[in-house]
Amino acid sequence: MKKFQKKLRNIINGFPKNLYWMILLLAISFTACKKEIPSSKTGEGALADNPSAAKSVLPKTTVLAGSSIQAAVDAATGPTIIEIEPGIYKEAILVNKPGIQLIGLKGVNNSVVIDNPGSEDNGITVRDGDGFVLKNVTVQNFKENGVFMIRSDDFILERVITNNNGEYGLYPIRCNNGIIKFCSATGHTDTGIYVGQSTNISVEFCVAFGNVAGYEIENCSNIIVSHNEAYDNAAGMLVFLLPGLRVKTSSDILVAHNKIHDNNHVNFAPPGGGFEVYIPSGSGILLVGADKTTIEYNQIVRNNFVGVATVSTLVLGALAGIPPGGFADIEPNPDGSKIVHNIVTDNGSAPPPGLPLPAADLLWDGSGVNNCWDKNKFSTSYPTGLPVCN
Repeated sequence: MKKFQKKLRNIINGFPKNLYWMILLLAISFTACKKEIPSSKTGEGALADNPSAAKSVLPKTTVLAGSSIQAAVDAATGPTIIEIEPGIYKEAILVNKPGIQLIGLKGVNNSVVIDNPGSEDNGITVRDGDGFVLKNVTVQNFKENGVFMIRSDDFILERVITNNNGEYGLYPIRCNNGIIKFCSATGHTDTGIYVGQSTNISVEFCVAFGNVAGYEIENCSNIIVSHNEAYDNAAGMLVFLLPGLRVKTSSDILVAHNKIHDNNHVNFAPPGGGFEVYIPSGSGILLVGADKTTIEYNQIVRNNFVGVATVSTLVLGALAGIPPGGFADIEPNPDGSKIVHNIVTDNGSAPPPGLPLPAADLLWDGSGVNNCWDKNKFSTSYPTGLPVCN
């Protein structure tokens, strides 16, 4: 830097004096003009001059330990960030307005716990709550669901832990454009992390264990399920098309880079429930009826019944004792499925008794069209010659 300054002085000293003063006057004029140009602002002044920036800054409030989260939600008059101090909150929460963000703060114990105060069905219920965000929170011991969401688009569920909440841990239904990431679920009699009748949802970097089903994608389209782990469930992952729902199709599902292992837990769904009662223990991934599903680059090992099964919804109906007429509102066969580049080994060692399907690493019941398998590492398949992808 000093050499540069010395060189600059020599250049200036070599200028004619008139030229020197002209440069000096121009520099002073430029500096004066520059002072009149507003620089980038921060704080309230910047928001006043930039309406779009004002829209991006939300009001914020803090729920103190021992206070009520619900009271903060009720007090919000528009989109609001509600920060929650670490502690145990014995309450159920209803969010029925858009733009609410519930953010758990990280304290010494790094935990905001929402616990059932008695006999509440849902821990957090979100209805028509577009833009809902939930982060850094544990929801536990509710009778039906940990987090139940309906008709709530553009949501984020991040680092949410759900424990022992009846049927479902995370349960968004009829929602669009959402992200579920770094979440966990255990102890649910249906599914730990479920997405139903929704579009454009990603589920990533989550873990599900000790549930009847770890993950379920049901009657959905444009879903990505990647970099997750499922273990010690009765079934690791379900991609289903079921009858009797508002949405009659399921397609364009990507299941990639997941670890689905050791899903041999007894199916503990209570008798008299839905299809979950008939999910065979020992299942890695069950692709049932959905179209255009790609299952790739997954590690699927040590599931006692099957690694990946691709079957018609009618097969599940047969297990449940439902005649084919009960599926008249859907096209039940899986079409356009691709099962490629997976490690599918050490599955099929001990199938559930009485199941009318063989045990194998890769299983197909022959239904549907344009289904193919390629570049998988496996030992057993049914049938032995699976269609190869073009």
